[in-house]
Amino acid sequence: MFVVMAQLFFCQSKDTIKEHMIIPVSIQKKNFKEILPAQMLSGEQLERLNSQSVADALRYFAGIQIKDYGGIGGLKTVNIRSMGSQHVGVFYDGIQIGNAQNGVVDLGRYSLDDLEEISLYNGQKSEIFQPAKDFGSSGSIYLQPKTPGFKGNRKTNLVLKFKNSSIDLFNPSFRLEQKISGKISASFSSEFLQSDGIYKFRYKKKYPDGEIANDTIARRFDSDITSKRFETSLHSDIKDGSWTVRGYGYLSDRGIPAAIVNNRFGGRGQRLRDNSYFVQGSIRKKLFPKFETQLKAKFAYDYTFYADTLSTETTYPVRNTYIQREVYISSSNLYSITSNWDVSGSIDFQYNNLDADLVNFSYPTRYTSLAAFATTYQWGRFKFLGSVLGTFVHENVEKNSKSPDKTEWTPSAFLSYQPLGSKDLTIRAFYKRIFRMPTFNDLYYTVIGNVALKPEFTNQYNLGFTYEKTFKNPVFKGIYAKIDGYFNKVENKIIAAPTGNLFRWMMLNLGSVEILGTDIHVQTQLDFGDVILRPQLNYTYQRARDFSDRSESYFGDQIPYTPWHSGNFTMMTDYKDWSFNYSFVYIGERYDGQQNNIQYNYIQPWYTHDLSVQKKIKWNTHEFKASLEVNNIFNQYYDVVLNYPMPGRTFKLIVNFTL
Repeated sequence: MFVVMAQLFFCQSKDTIKEHMIIPVSIQKKNFKEILPAQMLSGEQLERLNSQSVADALRYFAGIQIKDYGGIGGLKTVNIRSMGSQHVGVFYDGIQIGNAQNGVVDLGRYSLDDLEEISLYNGQKSEIFQPAKDFGSSGSIYLQPKTPGFKGNRKTNLVLKFKNSSIDLFNPSFRLEQKISGKISASFSSEFLQSDGIYKFRYKKKYPDGEIANDTIARRFDSDITSKRFETSLHSDIKDGSWTVRGYGYLSDRGIPAAIVNNRFGGRGQRLRDNSYFVQGSIRKKLFPKFETQLKAKFAYDYTFYADTLSTETTYPVRNTYIQREVYISSSNLYSITSNWDVSGSIDFQYNNLDADLVNFSYPTRYTSLAAFATTYQWGRFKFLGSVLGTFVHENVEKNSKSPDKTEWTPSAFLSYQPLGSKDLTIRAFYKRIFRMPTFNDLYYTVIGNVALKPEFTNQYNLGFTYEKTFKNPVFKGIYAKIDGYFNKVENKIIAAPTGNLFRWMMLNLGSVEILGTDIHVQTQLDFGDVILRPQLNYTYQRARDFSDRSESYFGDQIPYTPWHSGNFTMMTDYKDWSFNYSFVYIGERYDGQQNNIQYNYIQPWYTHDLSVQKKIKWNTHEFKASLEVNNIFNQYYDVVLNYPMPGRTFKLIVNFTL
């Protein structure tokens, strides 16, 4: 049973941190058309945080839960406000990263080296000039790659970077930018990463009453990784518009760490080989003074080979190959009726299919059409955004039964109001109903799939305010604060349940989860001559309760792995060419995946302290940058997911040279 469920899951499965950036002179004011302020990380701040991947950087946002299955090679997924990883849309350069097989994007694949900005939206963007798919997630993460930029008469930029850490990390990369003409530029980047993934961890075994039965220090041996990433792009400005073409490739061979149980400490996990490629392009142009249009397209190919290294100990060894293909086309149009009133319409089409070498596999193909209509209206200090999304799904299979066609219309409404003449205070509210289709694994995974599954629905209610104020004080430059209270309800939640035989499981619509929470974000800036301090604080409270079945003992309990309290604090300090960064991450008490909130399932809080120091050196027209990072300073041993231990104290050296 463990092997089957593991296979199902894993194959499913600086400037300042800102929501609006505080800069040394003033706080950057937002356009009032931005109803929903995003949480953002951009520019040099991405380099200054102690982060290896996108998943690591997202820890510094409020309302986020990261599931990390250990080390560099472990799976890393993100959950926004406890609604589930499949409800999070991840967009790369404005086009969603798809995974029809299991609906989960492994954020450990994406490096920070080529990103200009990471932004997180609860609900959706305030912008209505976007593809229909951008309206289709309960929460969205946008990864914006760097766009080539050239100073003066320069036509070529080259950045060389090397990372090395105490977990035997070898990680060189480079980025080349070339100006082809006055309006056309190109970029190419590549990265190689290798690590044996070996690190120390602490193992504890508990009796059912919670008493510690075993406590020892061991080594992790099955989190190795070898990966290669390459990316190329063309950018051009045209009259009243622009276009971009991008190609991306990622190849990896890594260990998927196994759970540490029964005094077995490593070398018995799964292996995963990925070959992922995509080509995408977009063009945006204003055709008339009040009418603007954009087209986007993408083709993606994903090859995955999954192997269970425990096959000699099981009756049914696992050696599976999966191939996904995706074609996506989108047309979006915006019309400005007046300077304060815009309307938009978007039509998307997406094709997905999945091949696998499973016995009696269905070989499904999915055709998805989406239509979104939206409007924004501004009247004085009042701003409104409304949208409705239509989703139409048709599927075909080569074998077995297929899921019935589905048609759903889901609305959303967003409001903001500035009650004060100074516009320092903004009050916001929104409602959004959205759904996610069952994945191919949910519907067609051999023996386990259930073609009769209904979509999962989420209903989101949010009320909050933003306060932003600048001061002429020579020390205290300003403050930015954002507080949100929210209630989310997930209906028809898809869960896996045994059918009397622990080897055979069934996917069922049984779940109902209600989430009540609060997110708080505060940041400010202090100037003491050459020393600039930029502190930031995030705090999240969540009560996420399972109301699936009143007859069950866990009815009304906190759902697994959702802490009541979590938060982080960062302090970025600049002094001339030196930069210092301190960060603290705290995750409160939780319960593990066995649902019942009892002592045996209790997971104690964990926290980490990280430090980094960076020095810039100018050499003629070039720049040399060296960074030293210390992660988990106090060597705390902890699990993000029970029995998947995280590394203790680690050191990392980063050298960056810009030609």
